[in-house]
Parts: sequence; structure tokens; C-alpha cells
Amino acid sequence: MKIYQVGGAVRDMLLNKKPHDFDYLVVGSTVEEMLAKGFQQVGVGFPVFLHPETREEYALARKEIKTGNKHTDFKFIFSADVTLEEDIQRRDFTINALARNPENGEIIDLVNGRDDLQKRIIRHINSDHFVEDPLRVLRMCRFAAQLNFDIAPETMDLAKRMVASRMLDHLFAERIWQEIKKALQTQHFEKFIITAKECGALQFILPEVEQLWQTPEKLQYHPEGNSGAHTILTLQQAQNSSAKVKFALLLHDIGKTQTPENILPAHHEHEEKGLPIIEKICARLKIPNEYRNFALLCCEQHMRFRLLPQMKIGKVFDLIQSISKNFKDENQMCDFIEVCRCDSNGRAQTIATEEIEELDKAVKICFDIFNKAKDIRATDMPNFHSLVKDENFKKLYRNFVISKIR
Repeated sequence: MKIYQVGGAVRDMLLNKKPHDFDYLVVGSTVEEMLAKGFQQVGVGFPVFLHPETREEYALARKEIKTGNKHTDFKFIFSADVTLEEDIQRRDFTINALARNPENGEIIDLVNGRDDLQKRIIRHINSDHFVEDPLRVLRMCRFAAQLNFDIAPETMDLAKRMVASRMLDHLFAERIWQEIKKALQTQHFEKFIITAKECGALQFILPEVEQLWQTPEKLQYHPEGNSGAHTILTLQQAQNSSAKVKFALLLHDIGKTQTPENILPAHHEHEEKGLPIIEKICARLKIPNEYRNFALLCCEQHMRFRLLPQMKIGKVFDLIQSISKNFKDENQMCDFIEVCRCDSNGRAQTIATEEIEELDKAVKICFDIFNKAKDIRATDMPNFHSLVKDENFKKLYRNFVISKIR
């Protein structure tokens, strides 16, 4: 039995990043031997085991034989005579195929992965094996975002051929969303979208977003020329923001696209027109409600944010109330404001100082009203108990709150 540390942990160590998950490859062993040593097998018929003490994953070296079109359609061969070299050949990218001997720290590099790490390139290992799993196209896009690496030309060409052959048709919605979600959690999510667009995968997983590049923008507001380029610029503004903020930005202008159901001029009422499109995307990819609801809110309300400095206090209060009715705390309000900030700054031109000052003013107005209003109760009103609780009471309460936050 020979044990190697493999995968992302080795890659991240060589990139001077702190590894989070440690995976190990076991060469020259059997299921029976692993169980005898106290390892716990994960699932039935799959050669992955949990260490009895550390609970880290140990996988038997294996070869894979494709048995169908689905991502999961594989037969595994994990006999004791499967070599390290054979196991490496089934893996996706050279930078993920490095092995480390934990006893002496030696790095075993059979596919020039260290060279690609230095060049910041994502390159597939074996074309015959790579095309067996269509999910690897999305993993390629996700690693581009996660590592901020470029794609090797031959790997991009292979991914384009896989997409053109409609191999991604066999991916489950849940797996597509999981790759998008992982990419949303990276700093450079915009690179996931750019890479997916270049290889053609974006048209398959998010055709509504792909359409944004065919949607012209008004050049006086967006000299970048189209809604797709604007969306990328907003995502670049959000590199240190939460995954929910990035998801909302991805879809905030989706109502500008031209569809059979949406035949009005691209920018006419795009906030309202975007709502059913977002609903459709989230239903198709089975996206969790927390992402869907926040994206819907931002799509519907983001344009009104810029008008806050010119609004009277009553109108501002009404807007904040409508925006924040589903917010649990100040952090959620911060996320909404972050979407508005990235949208405002996501333009291919230098933002004028006065515009930045206006945005800062709008942010301050939001927080002042939100923080003051949330602590005001109806029971604080004079003669509360004697007031008739009818429709007029709502107006009285609104006026009372406004008087307190002026």
C-alpha cells in the first residue's frame, strides 16, 4: 500500500494558499484491506473511505469506464494493480493531478502540472477521458474564476466541441447550479461567465444571460455598448461581495433582453419585465429561494435607488419600507445597497466625483431611515390605545414614523 496526498490541497499548497480539504490516494490496496484497517467506506460500490480518526477521504486508485451519457454513468475499476499513472490519466486538469508523498514531501508530477501552475493555465490531461464527463466544461469555467487562470487553447477548443455536440444536455439541473454556486463564491465570478460564454456553455446553462450581449445599451449611460458588457463590469465591482450580491447583479438587467414574451423596447420597464425571467431561470435550475428572492428584489428596485437623493422624506420612507420588508437585519440591507453601488459603478468610463457623492448620499439616507424606522413601534404613538385601528391608522402611523426620522 502506498498513500499520496492529491487534488486541490497539493495545488493550493504550491500556490502558497491555505488548503481546506485534504484528499488521499491509496495505491496497491483493496476494499477488504481498507476496512480491516478501520476505514469507513462511503457509499456502496465506490472506492472512497473515511479515515477512522481524521475523517479525511482516502480513495483507492481507479480507472473509469464510461457506460452512458450522464455525468454519473461510469464503471469503476479499483483493483490493487491500478497504478498511480493510470489514476492520474482519468483526472481532469494538470493542475489538479499533482500528488505529494506525505512521508517526505516529494511532489510527483506526471503531467507537467507545476509548469501550468506557474503559467496560470488550466489544461486538460487526456482528451479521451475529458470528454467522457460533460460537467468538466463547467468545472473548467469555475476553476478559471476560482484561480483567475486562463484556459489552454487546446482545452478551450475541446470544450467548444463538447458543447457543440450537445454533451451538456445530459447534465442535471442540480449539478449545473452547484457549479454556478461554487463560482459565485469566488472572487472572480465574472471570469466564470466570460469563460462559459467563450466556450458556448453560457448559451446552454443561462441562455437569458447570453442574450444580454445582443442587447444594446444607451451609450450616454453605458459606453460599453451592451447589457452583457455592463453586467461583467458590475461583477468586477463586486469581487469582494457575497455570492447573493453577485447572483443578483448577474440578473439585475435581465429584463432588457428581447424574448418572444418580451417584445417591447429593451429598456422599457425592464425592472418589471425581468421578474418572470428570473422566476423561470430559478425554477429551471432549482435555485434556492434565498437567491431567487434577493435577485427579484434587486431587479425590481435597483433603478429607484438612484432617485433617493431627490425624493422627499415620505417617498424615501415608502421605498425603504417596500425594499426592507423581507430583510431580517442590517446585513441584508447592506447587500441590496452593494448591488446598487456595483450597478452604478459598473460602466466603461470614469465615474464623476459628483456621482460618487450622490451615491454616498443615497447610501446614508438608506441606512438612516432603515435604522431609525426599525426601532419605532406603533405603540409609541400618542394615544395609541384610543386610536381606531382602521385604514386611516396606517396613514397616521406612517406620518408618525416620518416625523421621528426627519
